[in-house]
Amino acid sequence: MKIFNKVVIIGTGLIGGSLGLDLKKEHLVGRITGLSRKKRNAQLSKNIGAIDCAATSLEVAQDADLVILATPIEAIIDTGLKISKIIKPDCVVIDVGSSKENIVTKLSRVIPNFVGCHPLAGSEKRGVENFQAGIFNGSICIVTPVTKTNKNALKKVRLLWKSLGSQVIILSPGKHDRVLASTSHLPHGIAFALMNSIPDEFLNLSSGGLKDSTRIAASDPDLWSQIFLSNRSNLLAAITSFQTELEALKFALKNKDKKLLIKILKLAKEKRKKLG
Repeated sequence: MKIFNKVVIIGTGLIGGSLGLDLKKEHLVGRITGLSRKKRNAQLSKNIGAIDCAATSLEVAQDADLVILATPIEAIIDTGLKISKIIKPDCVVIDVGSSKENIVTKLSRVIPNFVGCHPLAGSEKRGVENFQAGIFNGSICIVTPVTKTNKNALKKVRLLWKSLGSQVIILSPGKHDRVLASTSHLPHGIAFALMNSIPDEFLNLSSGGLKDSTRIAASDPDLWSQIFLSNRSNLLAAITSFQTELEALKFALKNKDKKLLIKILKLAKEKRKKLG
């Protein structure tokens, strides 16, 4: 079932490219045009089959029915403001950024049919070579409407994600950012810090546990520095909460308090089971 006809994906990285693959595979849209900062990436996306044609100018969005902002997070607002001046009044615009409040606040003011989205899919890898068909199937997509969000646009966007196999969760932009600070941004920050705390000469003696707990430390530093800064206040609060828990663990060890130590570890174990 075709939901949109002409689609423009601005940013053909892992999420944008994977979206293109799945939108085409499920026949949810008509023609897809892809734009990228690097012309080579857009062309590779076309060769792989994620888009139908590659473009270099935002002008291609003039007659689009759906525009997907899949750029690095610090470019989403600027790109959205630029296309707001040229798109059709009924054009639906979504983003896939990892923080929402600032993006949604600014773009919903100038784009009548803007709907903030955050598909919780992907990996620590980036780029055209890592496109993954089916990456959204079975995942969660958080959609963050506000009072002025057009109901028809929201309905179409929800249908789009559901048709890709995603479970759609509706959150306010502010709650989204508070939640993701704890469930995504903090774990990435901890993984980076943990790797930096380990002497190089110890790395060849590490166990599988270190690899499991630091896989995401292989994520792109530029991308994650942008995400951290975009959700700075919420991430700082999450770090403070984590430090409190780390201090409790440190206190139990310092005082040889096995009872407290077991209590801390047992609580963590029980909470971990809830992740499935």
